[in-house]
Amino acid sequence: MADSLTELRCTVAQQVLPDAAELQDRLAKHQILSEEVLSLRARAVDFLYSLQEKEARKEALSGGDLRRLNQGAAAMLALRDRLLQVVNDHECWLDLPLPEDAQQARIQASGIALGLSSALMLYDNYLSAVGLYRAIPSLRQHLNSRDQGFALPSGELTRMAMSFNSALNRARTQRAVSWYEQHGQFLALSENDAERYVAQLIEQSPAYQMVRRFRPLGYVGRQLGFFSVFTLDTLNKLKKEGVNLSSLFFGNAVGLVELRRGKLDGDADALHKLTQQVRAGDVLLEKTPFRLTDSFIPGHYGHVAVWVGDETELRALGLWEHPVVQPHQDSIRAGRGVVEALRSGVKMNTLRQFMNIDDLALMRPRDINDTQRAEVILQTLRQVGKAYDFNFDVETTDRIVCSELVYHAYGDVRWPLQRQLGRVTISPDNVAAQAIPGGKFKVALLYRDGQEITEQPEEVISRLLQPRALQLVENQVSSDD
Repeated sequence: MADSLTELRCTVAQQVLPDAAELQDRLAKHQILSEEVLSLRARAVDFLYSLQEKEARKEALSGGDLRRLNQGAAAMLALRDRLLQVVNDHECWLDLPLPEDAQQARIQASGIALGLSSALMLYDNYLSAVGLYRAIPSLRQHLNSRDQGFALPSGELTRMAMSFNSALNRARTQRAVSWYEQHGQFLALSENDAERYVAQLIEQSPAYQMVRRFRPLGYVGRQLGFFSVFTLDTLNKLKKEGVNLSSLFFGNAVGLVELRRGKLDGDADALHKLTQQVRAGDVLLEKTPFRLTDSFIPGHYGHVAVWVGDETELRALGLWEHPVVQPHQDSIRAGRGVVEALRSGVKMNTLRQFMNIDDLALMRPRDINDTQRAEVILQTLRQVGKAYDFNFDVETTDRIVCSELVYHAYGDVRWPLQRQLGRVTISPDNVAAQAIPGGKFKVALLYRDGQEITEQPEEVISRLLQPRALQLVENQVSSDD
């Protein structure tokens, strides 16, 4: 629907709906592919900002810069091929009659949603990342050059631009949009996390938002420049805007689409209270139901971070001049003591930035001495700069997802773990489960739906968590006793 200029020819296999189990397997694999795409897109935008800063200083691109450019291009092309395969595997389902059987109809809707979300991600990739690189003449020339070492063909960037502007591809995508809006939007309300996730991939796509507001697609291009090339200046402008159609482009570019601001965002009292309460080594959990990430992460909480402290705390712990801390002194002095794994990698942010949320839980170990706290901080800072772990595998250390950050920082805690798709995983709810009565952590501060909870916060967390997460940690508490 978004990259091939030839007419679709359906095979017999592509015209047969799979059973429910196979469809769920496709949905699960598509979640991981989507997170990989969003992660690469976010890193591509970050890298482009760094190249822009070099250009402003009139510095030439280093050999490392050129290598990263070609590595990123090769990775983007590989992901494009995988997305195209999903599109081609499900586009033929648009021609099948709507089944009378409810389960078969749900399978058809989910498969078409898989194909449509993949096509929209291809469009969004170009809008939010590829087009930015192509808008800079020197980068456009470099990325259009052949590189045998990375299997990059000559003129590939130009071919991507032609595909992006193809009227045939737009028509094919519009056909899928029309089918989805007529038969598939119920997936957004599904109790199945994977179905809801793919629906939100569609609903929160900037390309989809443009399509549904302006039809036909050619009209979009005339009115809002939908099929024109973005620039970094444009992206900077969108970054500063409020939550509206334009700001969706920036949110999608950095892998963090949100449809509104959090209920604690801009709450001066809540920020002051958190600033006064937080201690070095504390764990922060959040819920942001207005972001795509919350549909991907199972359970109540959708994200975890660690506060490494301010300069005063780190000096008191004897860590300020530690070799692990020294590279981050400027960030810590600027208030960026929140270490969190985002799609663009493990970053350091401020408490104010973190508070764009609805729910907050501040967790603190019940029993920890200064030596142990210092090791938690050092181990947390060692993760800064690592890539996002879209496979969610706690047994790897080269990539980190948010809950894995806490898993490695508090390495001696017996965190409840689960197995998914053959990998050992830990969710934010698994982390929060250690704050129930008898767990290794206590709740120092709790907000629910924008309101502070002061009465029995640990009991409140127990009611919010998935039963599976609670059962795992309760079994551990019993065995410890």
